[in-house]
Amino acid sequence: MTERSSSLSLDERGRPAVLVSAVLRGAVAAGLGLGSVAVLVAALWISSPAPDSGPGEAFHAAAGLWLLAHGAELVRTETLTGAPAPMGVVPLLLSVLPVWLVHRAARDVLEPEEGHGAPSPGAAFALVTGGYLLVGGAVALYARGASLSARPLSLLLPGALVVAGAAAAGVWTALGRPLGPPPAWAPVRLHEAMARTRFLRGADAVGRAALAGTAVLLGGGALLVAAALVWHGAPVQESFLRLSGDWGGRIAVLLLALGLVPNAAVWGAAYGLGPGFALGTASTVTPLAFTGPPAVPDFPLLAAMPAHGPGAPLNWAAGAVPVAAALTVAWFTVRRAVPDDGERDEAWGLWETTLTTALGAAGCGLGTALLAAAAGGPLGTRALADFGPVWWLTGAAALAWTTGIGVPAALLLRAWRLRGRKAEEGEAAEKAEPGNTENAAKAGKAHKAVAPAPEPAEPAKDKDKDEGKGRDEGEDEGGDDEADLDAYDFLPTDPWHARETDASPGSASA
Repeated sequence: MTERSSSLSLDERGRPAVLVSAVLRGAVAAGLGLGSVAVLVAALWISSPAPDSGPGEAFHAAAGLWLLAHGAELVRTETLTGAPAPMGVVPLLLSVLPVWLVHRAARDVLEPEEGHGAPSPGAAFALVTGGYLLVGGAVALYARGASLSARPLSLLLPGALVVAGAAAAGVWTALGRPLGPPPAWAPVRLHEAMARTRFLRGADAVGRAALAGTAVLLGGGALLVAAALVWHGAPVQESFLRLSGDWGGRIAVLLLALGLVPNAAVWGAAYGLGPGFALGTASTVTPLAFTGPPAVPDFPLLAAMPAHGPGAPLNWAAGAVPVAAALTVAWFTVRRAVPDDGERDEAWGLWETTLTTALGAAGCGLGTALLAAAAGGPLGTRALADFGPVWWLTGAAALAWTTGIGVPAALLLRAWRLRGRKAEEGEAAEKAEPGNTENAAKAGKAHKAVAPAPEPAEPAKDKDKDEGKGRDEGEDEGGDDEADLDAYDFLPTDPWHARETDASPGSASA
């Protein structure tokens, strides 16, 4: 009782330190991201030969860019017309650093240090998120009134939502990425289904298929953008050189273009899916046509647009991207539906394969819609109020492509893999044909011919001696017998020597 009370007092004494450490981890994660952006902006400001403002304005710009990386919409006050203009296109590559820092902070909080415990998963999520948002609120107040300030509502949605999602993902990773039980209000059938191993395997297959399909869409979009940059190499180079004449400005343009590469990949995926993307409120770019007068600012990535007017067969070839994504969803589903020969899982039925493929396609559509919403936004007012893909059209197109092609392809792949499995089973059965059976029978007869004759039955008076000897031998070989009985738990549990003794002629006479 004394040891138990002292240990509890130590835990209680260390608990405030653990909670404070979790809050500090979230604040440090925010500080590291903000410091990285500030160092980059300061370096560009120092390398500029004739900066238009002082260091204070440069740090205000760094604070605005850091808030923009979380999805907040900025407002530019210094415009040619004097009217404030929104800037909502988030460089997705810039968002990778803060999201990763929050994820790592929440994950590391649940790893207890030596001599200290760890908070609960819910407390870790709340404390890390709270510490991060405290720094974010201070930065938003600092950037208020500057040339780049954030809209208050965009700080909550999606800014705070992005931080909370990254922290939740970190906690989930620290717990081993479990698939937790459903809530108490969920139907009983859902509780029963999630308790089955097969349901968990199906959920894992849906997640893997959705992630693989989304990755193929993004990779195909990036490939389309790369091909367009090479095809329009001269306009891209002219735009890059025209934006700035000094090396500091060119480095800034290059860094901005690199930050927008993931956005360009999402735009390319939307182009291949069919809905395309908007270049202003009156212009749309699709594989079928480039319509309307584009409101395109001078930028290297935007200089690689296709020619204005109807699309050519080369533009239509972009449809190979969603086809590849649909086939990827089907392949990842069928790999789990019809396991390899070395696995013991049974093959899924037609309905289960169809449902899993459709759910994977739905996940791919949802992921594509979220990426499309993050990759676009306004760049100003009037004609510049709409830039990038329409998220719901892009998500619906991804769902239609992956479902319409993925489900039939999954069923065909399932039939093909089952046919291959049956062929291999047939080859294995051919090895056990009657010829091989006759050889085995001959070998059995030969074995019987050389087998020793059974020993005569022992007298009844030696029964007790044999039983004692058998007990001693059984005790010496008990380890091996227990291993065999564990492997074949359906065998009788009484000792073999007892059964032989009971069945012997001596016992009958007794």
